[in-house]
Amino acid sequence: MDLKLISTSCLALAMASALPAVAQNSAAQTNSPTRVHDTADGFSELSRRLMPSVVNISTSQRVIEAGLPDFPQGSPMERFNDLFGRDDDGFRRTSSLGSGFVIDPTGYIVTNNHVIEGADEIEVQFADGRTYPAELIGRDVDTDIAVLKIEPLRPLEAVPFADSDTAEVGDWVIAIGNPFGLGGSVSAGIISARSRDINAGSYDDFIQTDAAINRGNSGGPLFNLDGEVVGVNTAIISPTGGSVGIGFSVPSNLAESIVEELIAEGRVSRGYLGVNIQSVDLPLARTYGLTNAAGVIVTEVTPDSPGDKAGLQIGDLILRFDGELITETRQLSRWVAEAELETPISMNIIRGEVRRELSVTLTERDDGLPDDEEEEAPPALFAGSNAYGLLLLEIDEDARRRWQIPSPVQGALIDMVDPEGPSYGHLQKGDVITEIAFQSVTSPEDANEIFEEEGGSDPLLVKVLRHGRYSFYALQLES
Repeated sequence: MDLKLISTSCLALAMASALPAVAQNSAAQTNSPTRVHDTADGFSELSRRLMPSVVNISTSQRVIEAGLPDFPQGSPMERFNDLFGRDDDGFRRTSSLGSGFVIDPTGYIVTNNHVIEGADEIEVQFADGRTYPAELIGRDVDTDIAVLKIEPLRPLEAVPFADSDTAEVGDWVIAIGNPFGLGGSVSAGIISARSRDINAGSYDDFIQTDAAINRGNSGGPLFNLDGEVVGVNTAIISPTGGSVGIGFSVPSNLAESIVEELIAEGRVSRGYLGVNIQSVDLPLARTYGLTNAAGVIVTEVTPDSPGDKAGLQIGDLILRFDGELITETRQLSRWVAEAELETPISMNIIRGEVRRELSVTLTERDDGLPDDEEEEAPPALFAGSNAYGLLLLEIDEDARRRWQIPSPVQGALIDMVDPEGPSYGHLQKGDVITEIAFQSVTSPEDANEIFEEEGGSDPLLVKVLRHGRYSFYALQLES
């Protein structure tokens, strides 16, 4: 039977079916929790107190995909547009459902990167039904942590991070999240294991739990009985796609450090050594004169890298980094990533059974990720669209049949609406513009001329015919 590692966000076609000072102070800004030692009566009191701090996260992403058919309105095949996930403007949209939690009363929220990755729109919903649009503050692919920011009308109830280093196997934990889009669901279990490596990345150090975690729980909190976040629920291993009691959470100590940096800088900087390494078992350790398995062996050194400049060679066994004994490859990866840059750090190595000490000065690692903050201008979607993001056509007989436009009606037919333009969310493909600023429109040329002459920072009244009824909209260019 195949076992699958699954990131626990809930994905679906929108039309086809349905993690600075802020983080450090969050504990001080919440009421000091009272530990619930006796679980015989369940977790109702704890759940009731924590639920307001856990949110459901929904995202939407526009996908422009050539080759999918677009059946005309009124056609017997029109219903298949929904099957292909097309919205009213002819785009295919995907959505994602996940979870998150408030870490600061001013509106900072932690979730998983894979929940919000690529999203055009992010929405946060609280247990009481309040919904807010969210801004992405920063994200880190390597640890799958992201931080969002909302602007609440009043201070939020925040939850603090726990010291995950003190969490022990067998401790009670509860998970609260949004499994399968159901929202506000609580499950309970224990910490099943610590420091799990599930081959998800270079910084694997997961807490394993048997508390039920399913699709949609991604980004949600794993609480200890003090009501502190001991982990961020991220993945499950399952042969079926559902919970079988093997879930994984990013430890709070790691998550908190990433969150602090994301809030402060919008990104995470990591140290770079420039070597490839392999683990050491006891037979290998003995060849280097050791009596116990320890350290890592250098298998490759990148030219001009910090490791190369420090004098590392292929075959060196790195035994200690900054005074700390290395017992597995993941340790060195994490220590290098978290180390201070441009500062000499000692490394104890063994080369041909001879121990030496080297000094290395780390530089920042290039993560190779697209820089979201650069906000490159999106490619032009519609050649010929006007300043209001509208591509207009003449109304011919085919258009009248397709969009059921009565023969007396004259105007400009909207063929496409630029999702980045000011008309998006107001006008739709198939609308007929008959008036702009109280001036009659009989053709696309009329419409574009009036848009150009009358357009500006003030709202512009537009009259359209949609499905046989007239509607009015105020369009406004961005200042």
